[in-house]
Amino acid sequence: MMSTRKHAVIGLSSRGLSLLAALALIAVPVMARQGAEKTWTFENDEPGKIAKDFQNEVGTWEVVKDGGNGVLYQKAKNENAVYNVALVRPSSYKDVDLSVRLKPVAGELDQGGGLVWRAKDKASYYICRFNPLEDNYRLYKVEKGKRTQLADAKVPGDEQWHTLRATMVGSKMTCYLDGKPLLEADDSTFTEAGMVGLWSKADAQSYFDDLTVHEE
Repeated sequence: MMSTRKHAVIGLSSRGLSLLAALALIAVPVMARQGAEKTWTFENDEPGKIAKDFQNEVGTWEVVKDGGNGVLYQKAKNENAVYNVALVRPSSYKDVDLSVRLKPVAGELDQGGGLVWRAKDKASYYICRFNPLEDNYRLYKVEKGKRTQLADAKVPGDEQWHTLRATMVGSKMTCYLDGKPLLEADDSTFTEAGMVGLWSKADAQSYFDDLTVHEE
């Protein structure tokens, strides 16, 4: 009787170990997908100044209140060839999922704005941007200040809040507008980790809120 109970315990332990091993194999890839995430809400930043963690590279970026809600505002009225850029320094992301809420405020030459990722500096990066003046949503690479279009989608333009999102894994990019995947591209210009940030062009004055970055 003692021997029978002993074998039963050993058999149960073996099955238990097998179950734990199987669960471990399932859990490993799940854990591998869980990267660090950070969100900037601008609620606790001082109005009239650039937000914490951000560097004003080009343009005039400052925190303001929109109906009591803190937002980061690009208010410069630059010439048409100028790209207004605010980068999170320091930041280093390679495979990334990032999003931001954007509200176009004004602009005669250009309107709207977008997300920046894998930035080497203020002149080299990927960007997806919404332009209500042109009724489009586009994906570009900017290399040493020269912009090259990678994808384009026609969308209705307005001055409401919209959510822009971009994902990049390896060389493959997908960009979303209000939850809809509209742009795709495969490009290997920038293969290393880089900074993330925000963007507008020329005199495009815009509000940005809830920038969220998730490392894939």
